[in-house]
Amino acid sequence: MTPDVKAFFDNATNTVSYVVREPQGSACAIIDSVLDYDQAAGRTDTSSADDIIAWIKAEDLQVAWILESHVHADHLSAAPYLQEALGGKIGIGANITVVQDTFGKVFNEGTEFERDGSQFDALFADGDSIHIGQMRVDVMHTPGHTPACLTYVVGDAAFVGDTLFMPDFGTARCDFPGGSAEDLFHSIQKILALPDKTRVFVGHDYKAPGRDEFAWETTIGEQKALNVHIGEGRPMADFVTMRETRDATLGMPRLILPSLQTNMRAGHFPEPEDNGKSYFKVPINAL
Repeated sequence: MTPDVKAFFDNATNTVSYVVREPQGSACAIIDSVLDYDQAAGRTDTSSADDIIAWIKAEDLQVAWILESHVHADHLSAAPYLQEALGGKIGIGANITVVQDTFGKVFNEGTEFERDGSQFDALFADGDSIHIGQMRVDVMHTPGHTPACLTYVVGDAAFVGDTLFMPDFGTARCDFPGGSAEDLFHSIQKILALPDKTRVFVGHDYKAPGRDEFAWETTIGEQKALNVHIGEGRPMADFVTMRETRDATLGMPRLILPSLQTNMRAGHFPEPEDNGKSYFKVPINAL
């Protein structure tokens, strides 16, 4: 089956959100949504999510799933806002519990913060399958960037989150708590074992040097042949050395602190304090 895919690119965070729909039917899923956030003002905006809502309503689609490829560190998820407007279940990888435990400690969340993934409607393990109408979605656990990263395979399309970027940009960083370059290498091999004609939809694009336009769709064959970090059968030892050396030079994402505190709660903000307002914590020297 060849699903129809509509991409929504967020310039502020270089994130690509997707609506995946049945080629014949009205069911769809939303993958990796964005809630706009002004860091300086501490103010959210729903413009990006509203664009998705407007398109889905114009196409007269029914949302079955609102899927997260992982707990994003570079943007806030709009999953609860989309769910309220459109319905659907919010799903993520079962290893969200590992991420919640790690960052529950980083942000000193206390016992009131549940670390069992119960904020989400569904937790997926490797090999699970779900349906978007009559269209089956196969779930692949592809850790490395984070312990909970998933790839969603829908017919001839694979949604890889941050695991792979466009071939001229490479692969995801692995230096966040719980990340592993070795795990990422093995995860990428699982993805590259898909048929060469499989369409690959990436979670971000940053326009590699020399490329004028943003891009987010490639193929397994192109990744195997051309990916600058992993292509042409690069051995694991070389990849791990490259990835760890490169990661040591990278700064933290601009929105990592509010993103993690929101996304580990399935897109909900921390519980309001006694004045009715929610607050993000800034742990000093913790990351």
